[in-house]
Amino acid sequence: MTQLRVLIVEDSEDDLLLLLRELRRGDYTLDYVRVETAVEMQAALDRQAWDIVIADYTLPRFSAPEALELLQHQQQDLPFIIVSGTIGEDVAVAAMRAGAHDYLLKDNLVRLLPAVARDLREAQERQKRLDAEQALRESEERFRQLAENITESIFWMSEPTAMKTLYISPAYERIWGRSCDSLYANFMSWIEAIHPDDRQRIQTSYFGRSLLGKYDEEYRIIRPDRSIRWIRDRGFPIKNHTGIAYRVVGIAEDITNRKLTEAVLRRTERLESLGTLTSGIAHDLNNVLTPIMGIVQLLPKKIGNMDDSTKRLLQILNHSTHRGADLVKQILSFARGVESKPTDIQIGDLLLEIQRIVQQAFPKNIKLSLDLPPDLWSISADASMLHQVLINLCVNARDAMPDGGILSITAENLEIDENYARMNLDACVGNYVVVTVTDTGTGIEAQILDRIFDPFFTTKDIGKGTGLGLSTVVGIVKSHRGLIDVDSEVGKGTRFKVYLPATVTSEIPPVIVTIPPESGQGELILVVDDEVPIQIITTATLEMHGYRVITASDGIEAIALYAQHKHEIGVVLMDMMMPALDSITIVRALHKFNPQVQIIAMSGLATSEVVAQAMDEGVKEFLPKPFTATELLNLLASLCVSDRQT
Repeated sequence: MTQLRVLIVEDSEDDLLLLLRELRRGDYTLDYVRVETAVEMQAALDRQAWDIVIADYTLPRFSAPEALELLQHQQQDLPFIIVSGTIGEDVAVAAMRAGAHDYLLKDNLVRLLPAVARDLREAQERQKRLDAEQALRESEERFRQLAENITESIFWMSEPTAMKTLYISPAYERIWGRSCDSLYANFMSWIEAIHPDDRQRIQTSYFGRSLLGKYDEEYRIIRPDRSIRWIRDRGFPIKNHTGIAYRVVGIAEDITNRKLTEAVLRRTERLESLGTLTSGIAHDLNNVLTPIMGIVQLLPKKIGNMDDSTKRLLQILNHSTHRGADLVKQILSFARGVESKPTDIQIGDLLLEIQRIVQQAFPKNIKLSLDLPPDLWSISADASMLHQVLINLCVNARDAMPDGGILSITAENLEIDENYARMNLDACVGNYVVVTVTDTGTGIEAQILDRIFDPFFTTKDIGKGTGLGLSTVVGIVKSHRGLIDVDSEVGKGTRFKVYLPATVTSEIPPVIVTIPPESGQGELILVVDDEVPIQIITTATLEMHGYRVITASDGIEAIALYAQHKHEIGVVLMDMMMPALDSITIVRALHKFNPQVQIIAMSGLATSEVVAQAMDEGVKEFLPKPFTATELLNLLASLCVSDRQT
């Protein structure tokens, strides 16, 4: 038995009984209420839920149309059947149009049960549809809330050939820098924003692979402000029962920060590899420079009186040798990623070096103007890093003047007071040396001027800049506790000002008196080096200054000579990179012969690890190659004097 809750709108008791008898024939357990007025019907609707409403068309104080209107006002979708003895066909049609589900004549109630069964079945189907629609609306609302509150951009497109955007989440505007409406209006606008170097690949992937299966691509886009962002785009097709794709859904995320991190990691790995290669090259170059430096200092003593021209040539050779040695140190430090060790430098010397590079390498239609006052303060900085900053700014100026122009570099002393510091949050009160690099080039638009220091942002044409140069410049300047300022005007040029803290002292610099190194008193020095030129020059230098010398070309020979002359040898001067036996093994062997042996270690690759290990093994002093005769003689003198006193 099926329970049927029936609300009956009827004023006749006899007609009610006929309806109930007919319904009970349908094997229903009836729960019914008869009402005759709108008030009674409203009370019944408020009291409980009903499965069906059966109403007489005309009552003394109520009617079926009024009952139907009341039901609709309650927004209840119940089967509504009209039963009447007098209703005409035109009235019945009007009632059906108003929302009634069926109508019957009282003299033909045999149709009641089929009508009730049909209307109940249809009501259930309508309810299922309503529930499904409600669930879909709730799902869509949850999806909308999710899509509008995540950082990734969610999209829903038609199949690729139809080229229509069905949905795009608001994150698209933040990532692409373009409005969602622009994508709805022009499906191809997201492809047009892709970097030209990536566009063809992505078009092929999207219009080809998305029809067959999912795709996962990474590419660059160019935002309207010309900044470049990296995107990871993942999508998959939705196919119909025949296997044909009719939708493409997916998600796109901004992976620029990840790409930046990967680029830094790759650069670190390259620098590590480069550092290994550079270490070997630096060692060989320092071995080449060592005898040259020694010869430069020996020649004046060998030649005696020299004319001014010869002295100038020797001075140039000496300066070039020292410059080469400094260059090797800078390259090695940069390539191996050694932590910066600032020293007091004169920015003017560095700017003169930049001047030489610009004059040699830049186009002739770019004129360089350099203004350096003679009283510039010194600064504490890493020269190689500042060299990178200034070269970067000059290269940017060159690129901004494709048809030529004027590149101006000036430097000045500046004392920043509290007022200036309050107006410039990055500035601190103190003394600065300010370097200004100005060009007469194309200039930078005001709306993007604040973004030029962002990673991957560039105003250069596609393929002509990575967008990392100025971000590197800012990083270096800030690491030196400095600041950088820029102003520009389109068509007139750009000016960068780099503020570097000065090392100003009120003390009078001491007068440096050059004291000739002390000569030896016939002490025997064992020189151990596999480079014959270094052996020859070192021997000549030491013998000229009162020492006796014996030489060894490898560790085995050095140990044999020391065993033979251990009571005569005062100091062992030994290279740290030797064939046959490594230097640490040689040091340990010498200490077995004499625990008090005096060892000076030499190396063209003076890393902190090498120095520390040598000192741990009992090496007294460390002498980096290339070295001057004065540096060598002073070390020997200190050890020999100490030995004489004991």
